[in-house]
Amino acid sequence: MLKIGNYEFQSRLFLGTGKFPDFDIQKTAVDVSETEVLTFAVRRMDIFEPNQPNFLEKLDLQKYKFLPNTAGAKTAEEAVRIAKLADASGICHMVKVEIIGCDKTLLPDPVETLKATEQLLAEGYTVLPYTSDDVVLARRLEELGAHAIMPGASPIGTGQGIINPVNLQFIIEQANVPVIVDAGIGAPKDAAYAMELGADGVLLNTAVSGAKDPVKMAKAMKLATEAGWLGFEAGRIPMKRYASASSPLEGISIV
Repeated sequence: MLKIGNYEFQSRLFLGTGKFPDFDIQKTAVDVSETEVLTFAVRRMDIFEPNQPNFLEKLDLQKYKFLPNTAGAKTAEEAVRIAKLADASGICHMVKVEIIGCDKTLLPDPVETLKATEQLLAEGYTVLPYTSDDVVLARRLEELGAHAIMPGASPIGTGQGIINPVNLQFIIEQANVPVIVDAGIGAPKDAAYAMELGADGVLLNTAVSGAKDPVKMAKAMKLATEAGWLGFEAGRIPMKRYASASSPLEGISIV
């Protein structure tokens, strides 16, 4: 069971909702992923216009928790304003703080992220800040009271997978709140690796929506996330430099 604030989830796969070829493919991909959390950029949806076609119309809204994000914000002030818009719509009181500090790399602004997280926490939101793989920044966000930390595996949409597993593992080891690996996941092996390192979940979008077959990829990501988590819980064998026979030779006479 994954617990974030007052929310509990069975699935450890969070799925973004942007860039799908069409609503039907999007709905089917969401269904087969068995995710319980859907995230979307508030700025890219007219959440107050009921006549605008959107993917929400095709979903059983009782099955999901929505994680609106503040994508597009450049300052803490903008991020807080976007979060309040989502809250006012009645979608969810949980928010992913995303404040981009570099347009080329889409890496988050650490200073503004800290400011927005602190303000939204003070106003009672369940806050999940998106951050880089900065170990100290992750600790500072947790000390503020963030309900989960969301470090990127690599820059948004690049599909490079986990480029700094050492820092990511440091973040996971020191955290007392869930760590959701967010951004840069490109293939099922990346999701499995994140979970094997001890992450509590993964959030991805482009890896599914941009795949040749988004539905099959959504299922692959579901299975990879589950396999990686089971592998982490099971405890992998230590790596050795030399071979070690799987069938012991003691007590066997060779003629």
